[in-house]
Order: sequence, then structure tokens, then C-alpha cells
Amino acid sequence: MHEYLEKIKNDELPLIKYEVLDAIPFVIHGFTTRLGGTSKGIFRSLNLSFTRGDQKECVRENYKRIAEQIGCDIRQFVASDQTHTTNIRIVSKEDCGKGITKEKDYHDIDGLMTNEPGIVLFTYYADCVPLFFADKVKKVVAVSHSGWRGTVERMGQKTVEKMCEVYGSNKEDIVCAIGPSICQDCYEVSADLLEEFEKKFSKEHVGKIFQKSKEKKEKYQLDLWKANELILEEAGILPQHIENRRICTCCNKEILFSHRGLEGKRGNLAALIGLSLEAK
Repeated sequence: MHEYLEKIKNDELPLIKYEVLDAIPFVIHGFTTRLGGTSKGIFRSLNLSFTRGDQKECVRENYKRIAEQIGCDIRQFVASDQTHTTNIRIVSKEDCGKGITKEKDYHDIDGLMTNEPGIVLFTYYADCVPLFFADKVKKVVAVSHSGWRGTVERMGQKTVEKMCEVYGSNKEDIVCAIGPSICQDCYEVSADLLEEFEKKFSKEHVGKIFQKSKEKKEKYQLDLWKANELILEEAGILPQHIENRRICTCCNKEILFSHRGLEGKRGNLAALIGLSLEAK
């Protein structure tokens, strides 16, 4: 088990935190584990998906427990609608509760962003890469889902650009965290995926994020962590402003949901970020 998970696993409802975000007093954030919820069976216990077959009352109670843990109301939460796009929604107070306590009126949204205090943004995971963003100067937060498709299309860069475009953020003021996701050793992919990256990344960068499989011919190991680090740095984020605890969902499937590690029999984890009311 990863040493950080060992440290927090006995908390009532563990949340994985990042120092670059903790250093901003008005930012609320965390990444959930499987622990501390009410769901049963393959969804044990803090499943946050309403669409995978879990009992809705259990999922709703799981959200209520998170709300209590972070000192918020469940009606302040806003959920993404992930379909492996690079679409990012600017979230306002009118969106509060959407996807959790009321129906969403948007679709195909893999990133959420806001500068309004009192809103908590949620995106969902079980191996893909969560990307957290915060600008303490302009008081903006964002969270984006970046699987291999999102990574090929540079979701991290697009999030940074949107923060600058919509809110006037300066890139040197933005801090980022790369959340728990599948590691290179666990992520075996085929040659056609390598070809997708070769179309969009330099030869040098492809060499840094792909390794040939030692066991299977025509298979590769893909490092999504490194790929997203490179994307964020190319987008103008200072290397010292990027934090990655290097926690693998697949290596830690007893504590974290992993689509590969659990052969699809799983619930969803969540990355959450918001601005507290003190940010006004």
C-alpha cells in the first residue's frame, strides 16, 4: 500500500490532499477513497456514481458524508458529465446541486471551473487522471478528467488556457495537482495508442511516456502521469507548482476503485475542489 494511504486509511472518511492546494487557505479540495461510505458489494463503500447500479440512497448518503467532512452542504456540489471530451464548463451558483440533488442540463463535460465561493466541483475516476487547478491571486479553481483521450488532446493545457481566457489568470500563479490514477507499470496499451500520441507529441516526449512491454510483443506501458506533467509544463505551469503523490489506483485497489484492477466491477472515486466563503 502507498505510504500516504497507509497514513490516512484509518480516518473516518479519508481524503487524499495536496500540499500546493492546502497552502491556499480558501481552497477546499480532496480525492476520495473507497472508505467511509455506505455502499455494499462491488461498490464498497464510498461509491459516488449513480449510474453503475448502486442503490441511489446509498450514493446520496455517501455525498452527505463528504459534505459533512468538508463543512459544506450537499446542495453546493456540482457534478461533471464525463465522456472523454476536453469540454470545460464555467460553473455558477445556478448549477449548484446538478448531477447530485437535481438533474443536469448539460452533457459531455469533462472539466469544471469556477471563481464563485460556496461551490464544490466534482469529477469522477477509477484509473483516469484527475487534474486539480487553483489560482490564489484571481481566486479560481478547476478540476479536469484526463484519461488517455483527454491526455492526447491536452486537457491540462486547455484548462490552463481557459483559466487565463475567462478569469485573466497568470500561468505562474496557477498550482496543479495530479491525482490518484493508474501508473505506468499497470497500464499496458497497444501499438495503436502509441500512434495516437505520436500524432500529437514530439518524438522526445513520446520516448519519455512510453516503454515497450518486457513481457508482450507489440504492447507498451504508458505513463499518463509523466504525459500530464509535460503538458502542464508546456502550458506554462512552473514545475515547482505541480504536485503528484504518485498514488496508483490499480496498485491500491483495496483502498481505491480501479477499472483495470477490479475488472470493471467497481464504483467511482471523485476529485473535488471549491472556494470556501472566505474567498469572497
